[in-house]
Amino acid sequence: MSANAAGPDGVLTQAQPLALPLTGERTIPGLAEENYWFRRHEVVYRRLADRCVGREVLEAGCGEGYGADLIADVARKVIALDYDEATVAHVRARYPRVEITHGNLAELPLADESVDVVVNFQVIEHLWDQAQFVSECFRVLRPGGVFLVSTPNRITFSPGLDTPLNPFHTRELNAAELTELLVDAGFAVEAMLGVFHGAGLAELDARHGGSIIEAQVQRAVADAPWPEQLLADVAAVTVDDFDLTSSGDRNIDDSLDLVAIAVRP
Repeated sequence: MSANAAGPDGVLTQAQPLALPLTGERTIPGLAEENYWFRRHEVVYRRLADRCVGREVLEAGCGEGYGADLIADVARKVIALDYDEATVAHVRARYPRVEITHGNLAELPLADESVDVVVNFQVIEHLWDQAQFVSECFRVLRPGGVFLVSTPNRITFSPGLDTPLNPFHTRELNAAELTELLVDAGFAVEAMLGVFHGAGLAELDARHGGSIIEAQVQRAVADAPWPEQLLADVAAVTVDDFDLTSSGDRNIDDSLDLVAIAVRP
């Protein structure tokens, strides 16, 4: 399967075949058709990277590994954990700065109070026992350690549905439910942020019938070729096209994704 890859300037160019398949369970860098979702995930890594400077970081559920590698730019040490053995092999080969481990998120293979930061972006919605996982994150964090979590906002991601739209999701959360999950495990929630479309993406929403997300979903459901303009617009999205703001700036229930910053007392 051929792919596009992002060069140093962020431009998508032709590259070698992807080592991991695009299944819908994780996002992958370098695919023009996947670029909107990749950038929507990447923005959280980039905006919260300063919380990892000089610290020992665990990424619990690392997926393709691009995020763990980004964190390695600033962290003293990055441990990545994933349950999929093919993913572990891929990360080990592609991102040598990352210490990758195969393991179950329900029983983190780390000692008590052994890391400063736990990163869990776009993963918790895939887990069957979310409370157990959050308790494990509390256990492995040192006092004063930070738990960084992002997840799709149930209200806008699967509006009006009892079952998540994404077949890989077990339980999606709204801001109140995510807060409750963290507080029940003993965390103090420092901030609840939301990912929103910025001005550029708002223009693309208008250009594509009100929602560039829905335009992509409709193409996928119809299994139809990408319209040239839609593909060009999706491929051109960057992290700067998204806003990451506090609930005081915009209504958190209108956010695309939720981003929690929680602290172990």
